[in-house]
Amino acid sequence: MPLTILDIALLVIMLMSGLLAMVRGLIRELFSIGSWLAAAAAAAVFYPQVLPFTKQYIQQDSLAMAATVGGIFLLTLFVVWIITARISDAILDSRVGALDRSLGFVFGLGRGLILMVVAFLFLTWLLEGQDPAQAGANPAPTTTCAQNPSRQPAWLRDSKSYAVLCSTGDWLKSLLPDDPEAMLKNLKKPKD
Repeated sequence: MPLTILDIALLVIMLMSGLLAMVRGLIRELFSIGSWLAAAAAAAVFYPQVLPFTKQYIQQDSLAMAATVGGIFLLTLFVVWIITARISDAILDSRVGALDRSLGFVFGLGRGLILMVVAFLFLTWLLEGQDPAQAGANPAPTTTCAQNPSRQPAWLRDSKSYAVLCSTGDWLKSLLPDDPEAMLKNLKKPKD
């Protein structure tokens, strides 16, 4: 069986992600993720203190909140990025630079796989649709793999990477909370 479009896309995305991460190195890739997390945390923690200052200049509440959160996020991201770039450059120029680049390549391959799995989950969700016979009660499928393979194009269904994408998708979905909506509501509740 020859490679399908899905197989080729998986190989290209994983290779591109791996090469990019190899050039940047594992430490810079991890610091990059950490920078985004730090910026999000700073925005969540500090926006209540900065919001009154912003409201002096922006009267509309939603716009003031967006400007405050966005400003804190971008400022933190920029500052942390400058610090982490200097650290990761020092590591790349050191004796462990080759190891950092090699591990970066492996990290990039994994990141490329995760990106393709997320795209695969979305595509299979779109193609599955809802069966008219189950219009009233549609329980969530227990697996990413097609419940009705006839709805999937041959390039998807017959790909060599189909089983890997299905099992990885199922694993990713198992990591999600059972009720994400309730979890988000709990996060939004004001603390007494």
